[in-house]
Amino acid sequence: MNSEHWQKVKSIFDAVIELAPSEREKFLVKSCDGDDELRCDVEQLLASSDEAKSFMEKPAASEIASLIVEPKNLAAGTSFGHYEIVKQIGAGGMGEVYLAKDTKLERKVAVKILNEKFAAHESNLQRFIREAKAASALNHPNILVIHEIGASDNSNYIVSEFIEGETLREVIENSPLKLSEVLDISIQITNALCAAHEAHIVHRDIKPDNIMIRPDGFVKILDFGLAKLVEQKAVGLEAPTVKQNQTAKGVIMGTVNYMSPEQAKGEKIDARTDIFSFGVVLYEMIAGRTPFAGDSMSETFANLINSEPPPLTRFSSNVPDELNRIVAKTLRKKRDERYQTMKDLLIDLKNVRQELEFQNQLERTAAPQREKAETQSFNQTTADTRHTTSSAEYLIGEIKSRRRGFAVGLLVVLLASIGLGYWFFANRSSNAAIESIAVLPFENASGDADLDYLSDGLSESLIDRLSELPQLKVIARSSSFKFRSNTDVQDVARKLDVQAIIMGKVIRRGDDLTIRIELIDTRENVQLWGEQFDRKATDAITIQREIAQMVSGKLRLKLSGAQEQKLAKHGTDNPQAYELLLKGDFLVQKNPGENMTKAIEYYEQATILDPNYALAFARLSRYYQSYAANSILDPKDMLPKARTAAQKAIELDENLAEAHIELARLALNDWDWRTAEREFLRALELNPNLVTAHNRYGTYLSAIGRHEQAIAEAYRVKELNPQSLNSRLGVPYALVMARKFDESIAETKKILELDQKFSPAYLVLGFAFAGKGMYKQAIAAYQESKQYGNTELSLNIYLGAGYARAGEREKAQEILKQLETSDKYVSPGELAVLYAALGEREKAFASLEKAYAAHDLQLQSLKIDSGFDSLRYDPRFQDLLRRVGLPQ
Repeated sequence: MNSEHWQKVKSIFDAVIELAPSEREKFLVKSCDGDDELRCDVEQLLASSDEAKSFMEKPAASEIASLIVEPKNLAAGTSFGHYEIVKQIGAGGMGEVYLAKDTKLERKVAVKILNEKFAAHESNLQRFIREAKAASALNHPNILVIHEIGASDNSNYIVSEFIEGETLREVIENSPLKLSEVLDISIQITNALCAAHEAHIVHRDIKPDNIMIRPDGFVKILDFGLAKLVEQKAVGLEAPTVKQNQTAKGVIMGTVNYMSPEQAKGEKIDARTDIFSFGVVLYEMIAGRTPFAGDSMSETFANLINSEPPPLTRFSSNVPDELNRIVAKTLRKKRDERYQTMKDLLIDLKNVRQELEFQNQLERTAAPQREKAETQSFNQTTADTRHTTSSAEYLIGEIKSRRRGFAVGLLVVLLASIGLGYWFFANRSSNAAIESIAVLPFENASGDADLDYLSDGLSESLIDRLSELPQLKVIARSSSFKFRSNTDVQDVARKLDVQAIIMGKVIRRGDDLTIRIELIDTRENVQLWGEQFDRKATDAITIQREIAQMVSGKLRLKLSGAQEQKLAKHGTDNPQAYELLLKGDFLVQKNPGENMTKAIEYYEQATILDPNYALAFARLSRYYQSYAANSILDPKDMLPKARTAAQKAIELDENLAEAHIELARLALNDWDWRTAEREFLRALELNPNLVTAHNRYGTYLSAIGRHEQAIAEAYRVKELNPQSLNSRLGVPYALVMARKFDESIAETKKILELDQKFSPAYLVLGFAFAGKGMYKQAIAAYQESKQYGNTELSLNIYLGAGYARAGEREKAQEILKQLETSDKYVSPGELAVLYAALGEREKAFASLEKAYAAHDLQLQSLKIDSGFDSLRYDPRFQDLLRRVGLPQ
């Protein structure tokens, strides 16, 4: 990029970083004046500033921006030592790269010159030196050779060999690679990384742009600029230089499409990160696209952390099964499931290449032999026949004979194919494990609508049990129950993206209970299993447990002993308590606003009937907290009851995921962020398909500023609950909290295309418009939310703030008066947003102090809510952030 560009980036960044987030959009539009590249560079620095990988660390974007200086653009003929500049071939914030001539040895070299301002920071200079020494320590033909490091005219530089050829990126884009070429390039890359890993150096940025292919097909790996020494060993260098490379705090290093999940999460990395990134490159060489690419960086992050890549067979039909297996193994999300060393990967790749070469050799050898044999056979037949027949008779007979032989052969092949095909389709379902399933709501065939709670409850209990199996994706209740009357299982499977469907029918006559279950493999549209249970109604608990165990067996899941115990565990042995829990769940699912109080009564009765019913106590904790969170009742009254119920649930069943979620929520109320995360992660470990856990953990991640992870969790919720609009709304909500307002608006509008009367979507839309400073549009969105049934007091607060910031103070004051005189609980944390919008800072801070004293739940969003932006730079606000335990 030219010097003017970099100077503009620095100038705009320095100005915009001082603005409130709500004012940045307007400033960027004006300053960048349609220059998308300029705006992209500025926004990347802003993203680095706003989205530090750890909420305990400060971002380094400002420091990075300060290092952007005007490049030297050295003229041809300029000398550095005995190197003479030929031309510039690259530039970036760290420095420039030039093609140069080594005047001593008469050879072309590449010279990377560190700019003065970057070098002025000791840590940057040491990183530069570490890069050179790390790369120079790797003496391998597939790794760029470093000739020298030095300084001249107060400039530090690295001299390396100059590689003529194309990057792997250019090779991939120019034309599809042959399988033999893919394997040859892959083996060379793997060889090089084996050498690096044996020297305890991880590259950390393996991608096609860092791999050069010479005209002779020789591969060279470039740029160990992100290289990291993973062990404190000398590797032939002086001890002081062997330090772990500490990248700028808060900056996730690497390139998104080629990152490993642990890189994306900002976790500690090791050599297996290179294995994952190499797997992405290998996949791209075969498929022509990366495995986790999304329409935006946020979606790519989400795919990387949650989604499995499309099968390679979708893009290429001639990929050997073994190569498919290798690629899949390199791309495992969990490091322990990947190849553990590059050496093991190299062995497998070489075996594939050897097998491919062997098959090709067989083909080359067999072809002329077959042709020769056919010719000899024909000639011999001709010679024998000529003794007994005339030429004409022989020719006619030969034709007839060959036709008969061909017909018989064709018939044999056809019959064999039919038999093989029949066997394949008959046995395919019985061999391949099913990895995703949806349980549809069981049909209430009793003729009594009052028994809907039982049919729904039994199917939901089955969902809960199966969702604890990590090897199985189980669609959430609110999505699968959308298909209550849909009998087209293929249509359901397609919309929910599952391989199997469970359907059922429940009939209750007095004390007699009949349950019919059917498990369908939707891949082949065949029934895998069906059974009828005729029991007493009091046996409902036992039946749903038995069904879960039988289904897991029919799905051909390999369960551990612990997983088998989970499926078999008893929630309660009291049928009346179980029935009360089902009734409570049914009411809350039907209408939580109207039925929550009655549902809590059912849960309380269940705990009285069975004081050891852990799940009922967890439900009580959940809805006690819901009263507080939704400003229905004062948290001082509800939270102690919620805490007692959650602690009781854990005492009764330490392995109950729902109880850990409630403990996490309570920890957040105490602003104990570390305990909250520990409990959320424990819940997800116990039940990886639990939508509530993913949803609440995502909200937690947003609150502490780990936005990319929050967005990834939101996409996971959407995957598990694709038919739920509330679950879909998690994505735009996470985006608006990350201040990705335009992306949030786009995602919210997609949801409103599905349901124009979905009031919560308008609320999130209002947040996004307000964040952009578009207050009239925000007001309109809040009013739409109100029109379509949103009666929450929170909506009125944000509507009032919108009026205030749009200059309609009278309307804002009227709303404030109504809230101040309301006999309902009004969150003082949210009320501070309205005071701030009206410019009443003292009242805003007084309200925040009241919220702090009450441990108001809304203070959890103190760091991210754009409604607080006008207060953010006041020392009192910074002090409040500190007391709440949030990064400042």
